[in-house]
Order: sequence, then C-alpha cells, then structure tokens
Amino acid sequence: MKNSGLCVFAQQMLAIRGGWAVVASAILPRNFPGQKSNMVMESIHQVCQSNATEVVVERYGDVSQLKARDFLLPAPGKNEVRVRHTAIGVNFVDIYYRTGVYALPDLPSGLGVEAVGIVEAVGAEVRGIEPGQRVAYAGPPVGSYASARNIPASRLLHVPDGLADDDVGALLLRGITAQMLLAHVYPVQSGDTILIHAAAGGLGLVLLQWAKRLGASVIGTVGSQAKAALAKQYGLDHPILYHEQDFVEEVRRLTDGRGVDYAIDGIGGKTLADTLSVVRPFGMAASIGQVGGDPGPIDWSMLGPTRSVALSRPGVFRFMSDQALYREGAAATFDGLKHGMKAHIGAVFPLAKAAEAHRALESGASAGSILLRP
Repeated sequence: MKNSGLCVFAQQMLAIRGGWAVVASAILPRNFPGQKSNMVMESIHQVCQSNATEVVVERYGDVSQLKARDFLLPAPGKNEVRVRHTAIGVNFVDIYYRTGVYALPDLPSGLGVEAVGIVEAVGAEVRGIEPGQRVAYAGPPVGSYASARNIPASRLLHVPDGLADDDVGALLLRGITAQMLLAHVYPVQSGDTILIHAAAGGLGLVLLQWAKRLGASVIGTVGSQAKAALAKQYGLDHPILYHEQDFVEEVRRLTDGRGVDYAIDGIGGKTLADTLSVVRPFGMAASIGQVGGDPGPIDWSMLGPTRSVALSRPGVFRFMSDQALYREGAAATFDGLKHGMKAHIGAVFPLAKAAEAHRALESGASAGSILLRP
C-alpha cells in the first residue's frame, strides 16, 4: 500500500474507532505482539508526517522579522489536504500582515495567501481530490510561504490542463480580484473609461487585460517610461507618468473634462482624494489598498451631493469567503488564461529569500508579479 493510501486508511479507522490502539487491531493480526503493535502504529504515524520548510514572521516589523525554518508537517486532518507547493504568489497583503497593518491570529505566524502545487495526501473525509492532482488556492488562512502545508479541502481548486503552475500562481488572487472589481463592484461595459493606478504592477496588468476584454478604454498611472512601455504591451491606452505629470490634470485632459466612469485606487493617502476628483458625476471609485498611507477620514463633500460620486471599499477576502464567488472568480481567471490573458512574472525568488521578494515589492521597482520557489 502506498504511504498516502496507508495514511487515509489509518485516518478512516481513527475517525470511526477513535484511537491508535483500535486502528492497530484493525490492521494487524489478532495474535500480533502488543509491543510490536505499538511500534508499527508509531511507524505508520511517522509515515503520515512530512518534512517541510516555511517562512514565518516572528514579530511585526521590517523584512528582518522573516525567518525560514524547517518543521515536521503532521498528517492532514480529516477534511484537509497536504499540498506540496510548486509556485507561491507574493502579494502586497503579505506586507500588510508582516507589518501589522492587518492583524495575524498569533505570532510567530506563517505568511502568504496563494500557491499552486501537487496533492501529496488527503484526509479521511475528503472526496474528489486525490494524490498527484494539481491544485491551487487563494485567500486565508495564511501559510502559503512553505514548501508544503495542510489546507482545508474546501479551498482547493483543480488546475486545468494546459495552464502553467507559474501563471496560475502569479494570477489567481489577482484574477479573482479583477472579477470582483470589474463584474461585481462596478460592472464595466464596453465604452467605459477607467483609471487604474500602478498599471504596471501585478494586479494592474491583470486589470488592464480584463478591462480591455470588456471593451473599456484604460488610463493608467506608472512610475517610469519602461513601465509605461510594459503596460502598453498589455493593453494600456493612455499611460501617465506620475513622477513627471499631474495625473489629475492629465485625466481631465484625456476625458475632455468629463472624468472617468470608474477609478481603481490601491495607493491610498492623498492619492485617493485626488482620484475622487477625476471621477465623473454618478461614477465610482474603488479603494483597494493603502500603499501610500491611510487616507484617513473621508470628507463627504468629496463625494456629494454636488459631485455625486460613489466610493467603494471592497475586500477580496470577504468576496472569497463566499464559496460560490470564490469559485466564480477562479473559473473566470482560468478561462482568461485559456483565452490569451498573460502573466508577467517580474521576479522569482527562492522561498528562503522571501525577505528579498518583499523588498522588491515594497520598493516599487518591480513590475508584474513576484513568485517564491520552494
């Protein structure tokens, strides 16, 4: 019997009977010596464990708080699956968790909310998932910065044939976010004009391609000529170099003073207020991050009634807490990849060098997505 099969059988017996001693009575001959029985069952228990490496944050703070450590991964619980990762996505939310902007349940804690891998073992009550299958997941619980992990089976998605692990690892969370922003928060229609900040970033490049497929015209802010050129390759109609140009003036010029139908702002700080000023009456802005700082209390006069602008603060983790929406977003992402959506992977770092990946993301120098390789 293969190790995974032996583990599943043992877990099934544990679930039914409730202890290793009764599992032994089901597996071993009736006259098998008791001392050796205990040794056999301990060996089975050890077989069901696995060596792994993870990166944890020890205390809230800078990248020096990220530490790699080896650990013994226990057998998956009855409704869990052990996944051996092949590609791990790095997202700005990981930095929010590391710095304490978003609270973690406990410290030290794992990080990471997205990965792709191969199923190694399944819990006794898991159905429809088998060892050897390719799977992916996005969203809580944190802990994807690891060579392998146990995760609830309900979070796993089967990766369609023909899609590369790296592409899925780079785009899954961002694709689900795009589905939320462009189909639910503000259903983008052909002919709409939208503004995307950080258009050459990992999420920005996905939003660009998604919006263009929907027939929108896209204005995007970028930090350099090189990033402008990259974003144009992915569909950007009008780049604005925010270090050299006032994006408020440029958006007004590009829209003949009308403003955009929809703006997506992951910068926060003063940028959010400026973004609201370029949204047309009865248009919408979505605030999805605060890389540039907390925008603070909102002055309601920036929204209306004279200007009549709507502001949304959507959270993709809340969106994905609905299993139907989670799987809808994943299916839309897989479909996009099948029909030409491309992942731009700006850098790949070894898992143990997660701190370097965070530095690259925080510096703003990176373009596209960043992956960790176990």
